[in-house]
Amino acid sequence: MRKIIVQKFGGTSVADTDKIKNVARTVIKEKENGNDVVVVVSAMGHTTDYLVKMAKDLSPNPSGREMDMLLSTGEGVSIALLAMAIQAQGYSAVSFNAMQIGIMTENVHSKARIVDIKTEKLRKNLNEGKIIVVAGFQGVTEDGEITTLGRGGSDTSAVALAAALNAERCDIYTDVEGVYTTDPRVVPNASRLDKVSYEEMLELAHAGANVLHPRSVETAKQFGVPMRVRSSFKLDNLGTLILGVEKMEIYKPVTGVAADSSQARIVVCDVPDKPGVAAKLFTKLASENISVDMIIQSYARKVSNTNDIAFTIDMADLSKTVSALENLKSEIGLTGDIQINDNIAKVSIVGAGMIDRPGVASTMFETLGQQGINIRMISTSEIKISCLVDKDDAQKAVKALHEVFELSCDETADVKGDLPDV
Repeated sequence: MRKIIVQKFGGTSVADTDKIKNVARTVIKEKENGNDVVVVVSAMGHTTDYLVKMAKDLSPNPSGREMDMLLSTGEGVSIALLAMAIQAQGYSAVSFNAMQIGIMTENVHSKARIVDIKTEKLRKNLNEGKIIVVAGFQGVTEDGEITTLGRGGSDTSAVALAAALNAERCDIYTDVEGVYTTDPRVVPNASRLDKVSYEEMLELAHAGANVLHPRSVETAKQFGVPMRVRSSFKLDNLGTLILGVEKMEIYKPVTGVAADSSQARIVVCDVPDKPGVAAKLFTKLASENISVDMIIQSYARKVSNTNDIAFTIDMADLSKTVSALENLKSEIGLTGDIQINDNIAKVSIVGAGMIDRPGVASTMFETLGQQGINIRMISTSEIKISCLVDKDDAQKAVKALHEVFELSCDETADVKGDLPDV
């Protein structure tokens, strides 16, 4: 039985017709290896940014539905052009958008989650020997409404298709050669990882590593889909394989260091110290589809019977968060200020080897202290430690932690510099 390989190419890989021809050759090479191929592509280059700008020029607050209608058009151009390029090289190819296949999502605009994928049309065309080109980043609801999957949506589309088709592997092609121990633009001699576990990759992605979006890794882990991150421009390099931690050999306590400068810290002051108040606060944020990261609740003040609750969110959700909290004030009796700090960054170390290695946290804190970096919040999991620091200290923190945990290699990474597209 022929194996199915799902390939995903981001916007920089299909930015112009020459690059689309290069992608077509990469796809055909996989087909010539004897595999069935399903290709997922993003919109060309900075198409999505351009469409967003046009929308904002027309309306300061465009509706979610119309934004999804607009943004979903970008991938339609990419899939048609790539299918043409493959056909021009003598191979049978067909392009499909999400509605034509049946990539079903929940009824949420701009951040929809995939709930089901219809595979009948996909399998029929694969059985006919065709290379299938699918629009990433988009889906459709049961009642026919177009949705988009949010940041990193094309990665998620690819992994979900791989899971639905029981694919052998999902290859994510980008403009870097794999997953590195940290951002090579910050630390030029960062090491490329041959293998990394789902768990470590998920924590690195949540911590700010921009190679993969967390939702794609979550999906891969849930369905056991091996992923490989590879360069679109250096096909002889196999990149980084992502698989279950049980298949990994752990040599070091820390696998990588990441920084996320796109976060804001919110402090809700003088919250009533009563059962259920925190639940109401975070339930309200959840109902607005706002994800919360680090959370700290201070000790209760005995005199006023209140405490402060601090948490971090993505900067993109800042205005929506403040509005939700203002609307909640009367319901839960908030009388204090809502303090905002957007001049912060989250710096994290990640590694499956932390679990049974004492002293990792103390080394991290001591290293930051030696660099004169003040820690404002701390959160931990079994394989991650995150510290909130001033944004100006983020790169210095990454460099120091990368060095103290001996993650560098002797070579300088070759990185083109663009981040992955949606």
